[in-house]
Formats: sequence, structure tokens, C-alpha cells
Amino acid sequence: QGQLVESGGGSVEAGESLRLSCAASRSISGINNMAWFRQTPGKQRELVALIGSGTRLNYADFVEGRFTISRARVGNTVYLQMNNLKPEDTGVYYCRLTGPWGDYWGQGIQVTVSS
Repeated sequence: QGQLVESGGGSVEAGESLRLSCAASRSISGINNMAWFRQTPGKQRELVALIGSGTRLNYADFVEGRFTISRARVGNTVYLQMNNLKPEDTGVYYCRLTGPWGDYWGQGIQVTVSS
């Protein structure tokens, strides 16, 4: 089975940026969607951004134009550029790939934003 590895998390101050990456450790074919979710303290896991087949992009309302999801042209890597981070963005971020075979989740990576 494929395995997803996330990187790029860490601790920053409000207003700063982070770029998350999620790479598959082996080739995965037939991907329909690549997405980032997050789980913030006291809340359930929620969708942050999704990139579907073609150019379809979806963002959660709380993104407010601050985040950009993208994928590598070659391979199965998805990125999340996060700008103007806020303390309420603190949480664990997960990537997810879906296809006709089901889905793969990353292990999660911590993002901490201090005020």
C-alpha cells in the first residue's frame, strides 16, 4: 500500500507562513483528489483544501484566500502554502489522497501559530 509522508510543519508567529508537503513513498495511480485536512483543539477533523482532477479547487471558508493548494507536475506530491497564519490555525494537518481504491491518509503534522 502507498504511504504518505508530510513535512513542513512547525511553530511560527501570527502573520508568518508555512508550506506543507505531502509525498507518497511509492507510486499511486488513479488518484482522483488530493486534499489537506486539519484537526484543531476541541474540534473534529475538517477539510482545509482540495485539488481534484483537472483544475478543480475547493477551500474551506476559514481559509479566506490565505492558503493555496497545489500538486507537483510529476509524482504524487501535494502542497499547502499557508500565508498570514493565525493562532486559530494551530492544529494537526493531514493530507489525504482518494481514488477508486479508497483513500490514504498521512500521519499528520503539527502546525503551531503563536500570537
